[in-house]
Amino acid sequence: MIKSRFLPLVASLSILTVAAFAEDHNTLSAKEKADGWKLLFDGKDTDGWVAIGKTAFPEKGWSVQDGVLVHAEAGGGGDVVTKDRFENFELTFDWIIGAGANSGVKYNLPNPDKNVGFEYQLLDDEHHPDGIKGGRLHQTGSLYDLIEPPADKKINPVGEWNSSRIVVKGNHCEEWLNGVKTVEFELGSDDMKARIAKSKFAKVAHFGEKVSSPILLQDHGGLVKFRDIKIRTLDAK
Repeated sequence: MIKSRFLPLVASLSILTVAAFAEDHNTLSAKEKADGWKLLFDGKDTDGWVAIGKTAFPEKGWSVQDGVLVHAEAGGGGDVVTKDRFENFELTFDWIIGAGANSGVKYNLPNPDKNVGFEYQLLDDEHHPDGIKGGRLHQTGSLYDLIEPPADKKINPVGEWNSSRIVVKGNHCEEWLNGVKTVEFELGSDDMKARIAKSKFAKVAHFGEKVSSPILLQDHGGLVKFRDIKIRTLDAK
């Protein structure tokens, strides 16, 4: 039995432990800083983000809650993009998708004011119609409508945190889910050109060409949460 005089100490230590773990999110270690990483979201505000095609962040739909960037289940607000543009980069982020929800992280947008670009799909695969009818080509971890993720991809259940990574270095691109590579392709390759020609993007001008563009978080209806959104620029070679 813990004696009563120790209870306040135990409680204090528990609070400090929880706080310490909470503080680990949306921060950069000394090594990360030395390696060139930057936070795109600090867990406190949305500085650095705007509604796509606008100069300010949406007044509804998106909010910061307990260190997490949240898109409301009710929807609204539209897509948001970084103020900065990126061409060669490594991007990491944690995310939760709500029941029946659909979202994505887009990059390499031909037109920075339009929400069309390569999309790292985030989806409730089992309950959203896009995941059911579109198959793996439209499910979480896909390069949306272009490249399927592995059938045995490592994904946590709806409502739990997942970690993702996108790498664009020269013409080489990769997408990762929970530490496992799900997508790999070369910009401008015959294979990618053929995939684009068969996709919904076939008639989008300059789609698939290498550009410097914002990073986009998609509002496609439903609850989605983001934290630990970090990026570093890379050399093209």
